[in-house]
Amino acid sequence: MARNPLAPDWLAEPVDPNALDPAVWPASAARDTDGLLQLGGVDVRTLQERFGTPLYVVDEDDARARARTLREAFEREAAARGTSVAVYYAGKAFLSAEVARWMTAEGLRIDICSGGELAVALAAGTDPAQLGFHGNNKSVAEIERAVGVGIGAIVLDSLTEIDRVAAAAERAGRVQSVRLRVNSGVHAHTHEYLATAHEDQKFGLPLEDAAAAVARIRSHASLDFLGLHCHIGSQIFGSDGFAESAARLLAVHARLLEGGPVPELNLGGGFGIAYTSADDPTPIEQLAADILAGVQAAADLHGVRIPKLAFEPGRAIIGGAGITLYEVGTIKDVVVAWNDEGETAVRRYVSVDGGMSDNARPSLYGADYTVRIADRVSDASPALVRIAGKHCESGDIVVNADYLPADVRDGDLLAVPATGAYCWSLASNYNYLGRPAVVAVSGGAARVIVRGETEHDLLSRDAGLDTE
Repeated sequence: MARNPLAPDWLAEPVDPNALDPAVWPASAARDTDGLLQLGGVDVRTLQERFGTPLYVVDEDDARARARTLREAFEREAAARGTSVAVYYAGKAFLSAEVARWMTAEGLRIDICSGGELAVALAAGTDPAQLGFHGNNKSVAEIERAVGVGIGAIVLDSLTEIDRVAAAAERAGRVQSVRLRVNSGVHAHTHEYLATAHEDQKFGLPLEDAAAAVARIRSHASLDFLGLHCHIGSQIFGSDGFAESAARLLAVHARLLEGGPVPELNLGGGFGIAYTSADDPTPIEQLAADILAGVQAAADLHGVRIPKLAFEPGRAIIGGAGITLYEVGTIKDVVVAWNDEGETAVRRYVSVDGGMSDNARPSLYGADYTVRIADRVSDASPALVRIAGKHCESGDIVVNADYLPADVRDGDLLAVPATGAYCWSLASNYNYLGRPAVVAVSGGAARVIVRGETEHDLLSRDAGLDTE
């Protein structure tokens, strides 16, 4: 059969549209003898019967193993160069009480960026000294609370915040450790909206303004300057951007040492994962070795010792450990003209019971995903499909393009992998859909770690329905 001309160039037609690429799926994902997808030893029919769909499912063991592997890789490379490293889990990817406990149990700290995330981390029992607080517009109340509970570090994002944090620390009678977020000018190879270190954006200060900002920090007795922070973007493959950013930061770091200690350098996160078989992220062990080699080279160039390092991965830990389950509702074949000569091809739209309310990334960033039938296998030939949501938006697409067996039908369970990061975090109630539950699986058992929303939950917030 000829290739469907509507398929994007990167998408290869699979030999077996039932196969699960281990680079994309959680470590425990496998089909049983009946063709049922299992995750953490729990099959998808059991999950659907107990919790319904749509449903976020996170492989706890996989998430914890990714956290542990990443921390150990960076610790090993840092130790080989005479320094140490702190790894912060970026809570914005997905934060719940259980996930916070998993991360701290695996030796990670937690990076939060709002009062709500701070509240979750504290409620989970996280030592506030193990937290880092980001954000370009922290409220005075958020700063006061963070300082008051003894947060480990606040990342200063503006000159205004320097004075606000200093004043809060002075009122609390403590010295607050801070980092200064700067923009290195390195543009990560990523989506424009995900690149966060170029000049025309809301985060941080220009690198050339760092010296004056640090002098201002050091003028406050209530602040303790830890070092510079930079985050060059998200979903980054390779280490070149990190090495270049480190070189620029260490040039400034060396000059700052003339005015006092600069014990740390925080290079942020943004390590990419595979969403499709076409993605080829750098293995974490190789990434750690390459980044640390780049830091070593920059430190040698500027004649300074490598400071203590910090990193803030989120997606690389939780993203690939999660999947989303959906049930197919309707299917329609749409004839599409694909060239100027008016030649046509068929795109099969498969609609599911969720959509952009549980995964906004395709609509926001044009993100690509993979999909498989989860509750059976089929020997039907592959057909190009687009997985659409149920919302009243033409852009409500869950998977833009992939291949499923041509006999995909209503009632099938579909699984979309690599949804552990930024799906629940960005979820909404658009069209009054309740946000799905999050279920953790491990050792053949499943448990809810975030309850799904019901219609009662949605209506309970409508003040127009209050009764005396």
